[in-house]
Amino acid sequence: MLRCSGRAFYPSTAWPLCTLGETIGATETRIETLLSLLWTPAQLAVLAKVVDLNGFSAAARALGVPKAAVSRAVADLEKSLGVKVLERTTRRISLTHAGRLLYPHAKRVVDEADAARAVIGKLNAPISGPLRVVADPTYGRVLLTPLVPRFLESFPDVPLEVAMDAPESAEGWDVAIRTRSSAAGQFAMRLLGAPPALLCATPAYLQQRGVPARPEDLRTHDLLTPEATDAQQFRLRLERGSQRAEVLLSPKLAVNDPAVLHAATAAGLGIGLLPQFMCRSGLATARLKPVLPEWIVPPAAALYALYPAALEADLRVQRFVDFLAANIVPALGVTGE
Repeated sequence: MLRCSGRAFYPSTAWPLCTLGETIGATETRIETLLSLLWTPAQLAVLAKVVDLNGFSAAARALGVPKAAVSRAVADLEKSLGVKVLERTTRRISLTHAGRLLYPHAKRVVDEADAARAVIGKLNAPISGPLRVVADPTYGRVLLTPLVPRFLESFPDVPLEVAMDAPESAEGWDVAIRTRSSAAGQFAMRLLGAPPALLCATPAYLQQRGVPARPEDLRTHDLLTPEATDAQQFRLRLERGSQRAEVLLSPKLAVNDPAVLHAATAAGLGIGLLPQFMCRSGLATARLKPVLPEWIVPPAAALYALYPAALEADLRVQRFVDFLAANIVPALGVTGE
């Protein structure tokens, strides 16, 4: 506490004026009120994202923040309001009665923020019409096929033009889904995720050549891998709990197209290092068998959304990239909540 020994000092609106001998009152309440005004809209927006995307992890991916930050925002909102707004279980979330009353207001915060960005976006990118999307053929057909209808249902006002086989040099696109992060300065990018990978082969190949029991056994097999990053050998790193293994391999086939690797593996030409989602059908029907299943191999090439920097404020681009970030990771095989 401070006392005035004479006439008023610091004549500012930040400090109340006092007379001789008067004690300046505490300002914690004013600070708490100010912080509440600053943070409550953000907490409401986070709540709306959690409800709209049906999960804390999906909301965190869409917002580009850690899941813990999303959980903390909702918890702080509940604490400041003095009510519980969400019921949480291991499988789903649902709004409480108070949450149902609050949600329309939270949704309006998000809508107003989107509207503000849209107004500014029109200044930088006055583009209308369909959002033109190009994608890597292999990943595009498998991952975008189920997501495109869902996006159109969620955002019926954003028509799409999708090309699954456009070359990387293609022009005139708004968003590109690529496995390479390199982009010129006029492009912005966002990491969407990296597909889990595994080693697998056909039963016929394993019956003829034997089943590897240890990572070192891979050296005696025909390996089908992505292109090597150093020299002519492929450096395969594996993990099993606290154990680490590194094996230098000379692949029988090294190619940057996972569709070619999958075809060669399915033809019984060797042990393939493949994105997990491409092997689901083969594993389910026993046409493929996992190799060294207790060992974890590095994920496949990461997926990125690239878009011209001039379209960074375009509401269509924001909605599509946010949707991809929230939904592609589960499709890649990573557990969600």
